[in-house]
Amino acid sequence: MSVFASLVERLADLLQPLFGVSAAAAAIVLFTAFVRLLVHPLSRAAARGQKARTALQPRIAELRRRHGRDPEKLRRAVLELHAREKVSPLAGCLPSLIQLPAFFLLYHLFSSGTIGGRANELLDHRLFAAPLGGRWTDALGDGGVFGAAGLVYAGLFAVVAVVAWFGYRLTRKATAAQPVAGDGEQVPGLAAMTRVLPFMSFFTLVTVAVVPLAAALYMVTSTTWSVAERAVLYR
Repeated sequence: MSVFASLVERLADLLQPLFGVSAAAAAIVLFTAFVRLLVHPLSRAAARGQKARTALQPRIAELRRRHGRDPEKLRRAVLELHAREKVSPLAGCLPSLIQLPAFFLLYHLFSSGTIGGRANELLDHRLFAAPLGGRWTDALGDGGVFGAAGLVYAGLFAVVAVVAWFGYRLTRKATAAQPVAGDGEQVPGLAAMTRVLPFMSFFTLVTVAVVPLAAALYMVTSTTWSVAERAVLYR
């Protein structure tokens, strides 16, 4: 924690001439971009996997025709087909799961009053008027929705809402192209995921409201990156 805090402080010092009081916030955005670049090969692999699953659609439909009266046999046949073709239905979850440690690191870094036995100086940094260690409830108590800090959150909510809407449309389009198994039934085991995925981008709205602003900034940047990445990889 102390090593990472020192790195953020040094990067903020380098960015201070350009971003002033928001230098640490800019450092978090750059850190998020670095994490997403590291995860990008997995995102590309997930995109290839989804296209491969789409290509299996005719074969899955044939399995549904042959084993439609035996759901368990159909499930095994579909899983065997995925294994034989080296296609994982869950591959698309890996990029998000691997990012969790980075998110929780920022969360704890900006939730702790002390780091390495010393006062956490990162809590003094701000995004414009909003402290990076503060939460939306703090902003509401300090000026309300239209206070200086409240307007920072209003801007973040607006960005997330726009990005989430585009993410929703992209995900709906992608899931509509997923392999189906006769009569429009989704591949066994993926029905619940298919219903939930289009709304995942909107979860960031909840996250921004309840976590420290630094962690919220990570989520907003990462979600924006994800939507832009999907628009390119799944076109």
